[in-house]
Amino acid sequence: MTDKESDATETESPVVLAVDNEKRVVQAFELWLNDDYSVETATSGQEALNQMHDGVDVVLLDRHMPGLSGEDVLEGIRKQGYDCHVAMVTAVDPDFDIVEMPFDYYVSKPVDEPTLQSIITELLELREYEDKVSELYRVCQKITTLEAKKPRQRLNEDERYQELLEARETLQATTRELVTTREMSAFEDIFEAKQ
Repeated sequence: MTDKESDATETESPVVLAVDNEKRVVQAFELWLNDDYSVETATSGQEALNQMHDGVDVVLLDRHMPGLSGEDVLEGIRKQGYDCHVAMVTAVDPDFDIVEMPFDYYVSKPVDEPTLQSIITELLELREYEDKVSELYRVCQKITTLEAKKPRQRLNEDERYQELLEARETLQATTRELVTTREMSAFEDIFEAKQ
């Protein structure tokens, strides 16, 4: 494999940013995840914010760090408008203060490799679903706009409109498939009220 091919492969892998002030923790995460993801690490909140970029897909974020806390980093990520999912991976037990925190997943340490892999897989699947739903929404809006302003005959004759209809059908099938291929038990665990 040439260097150019290697670079292309690396950029195609989802990017995970692991943030923890304990160097051994981010090293463990990197070791566990390196085969499947492009892993970047930071050992402080400020370093994490400095390393953030649009290519980051998932952030694994500790809450309790000196200087900028995980909560500060999370707030900075959201204020700067980065479109990534954040999993809080922390020894801090959750309390009602998490209600206002804009993270996607919360897991208490210690965490093992299968759990971490599962969390990232779930967040990436969620991202794919969100992307497809957003794309479907845009296509449907274009169809609705054209149908409101153009006569049916012109619509039927226009190749671009027909392509929109085909795109809508494909995206509808894809989003249905993404939902049905998810383990139903995962949805039940998340969405069913626990007694």
